[in-house]
Amino acid sequence: MKDTLPGIKLFELKGKSAIITGGSKGLGFAMAAGLASAGANVLLVNRNQEEGSAAANQIKENYGVKAEAFAADITDEKQVGDMVKYAQENFNSTDILINSAGINIRGAIDEVSLEDFEQVMKVNVTGSWLCCKAVTPIMKEQKGGKIINLASTLGLVGLANRTPYTSSKGAVVQMTRALGLELAPFNINVNAICPGPFLTEMNIPIADTPEAKNFIVGATALARWGELKEIQGAALFLASEASNYMVGSMVTVDGGWTAK
Repeated sequence: MKDTLPGIKLFELKGKSAIITGGSKGLGFAMAAGLASAGANVLLVNRNQEEGSAAANQIKENYGVKAEAFAADITDEKQVGDMVKYAQENFNSTDILINSAGINIRGAIDEVSLEDFEQVMKVNVTGSWLCCKAVTPIMKEQKGGKIINLASTLGLVGLANRTPYTSSKGAVVQMTRALGLELAPFNINVNAICPGPFLTEMNIPIADTPEAKNFIVGATALARWGELKEIQGAALFLASEASNYMVGSMVTVDGGWTAK
């Protein structure tokens, strides 16, 4: 009789520990909750300790896992180091990193300031790079780990008046590919999720504008915004053993935007 394939057991995360930046709200919180539902302990990282603690308590109550919050600016190398040290001391391992923290500043190139452009790059690219750098020695020592970067549909295709954001997410795509090749020999899987238009706090200001209706939601095959729960499957997949044979991949969750 042939061995039974593991099936759904591949997605179990019991005993694993995850760091999720931007984990107190939006896609970050949805992904943290998804991992917790599979048994993972989670450390939610954002700049506001009170907001993070409230989100962590909600996850703890809902899923019965260990969930804590840590306040840090991911663009500050020392604070990122403190974040990882805290995770190691309180969770004993760092098995999963999700780089979900990010910002978006919109506008025509002749209207957006250099400071705005640099700020988007600093948070979305430098912040993700610093977090990857900080967990790499730990994951190498553990002989394994999962790193999930949040890129974007707009890291794969263009959109007018988005030069800061598209530049940053295109950089995250290439960072993911390069780091995936670099860390594969150490049994560390580095991949990215490329979300399409999800109705997060970042997108609420433009949700009812003609641009959003015609060129954002209108660009998807499903003709609607994504719901937060719809990001959880991709996160669970990339955080678990189910994705062990994936390196440097971009998983699009975009309602069919890039299929057109």
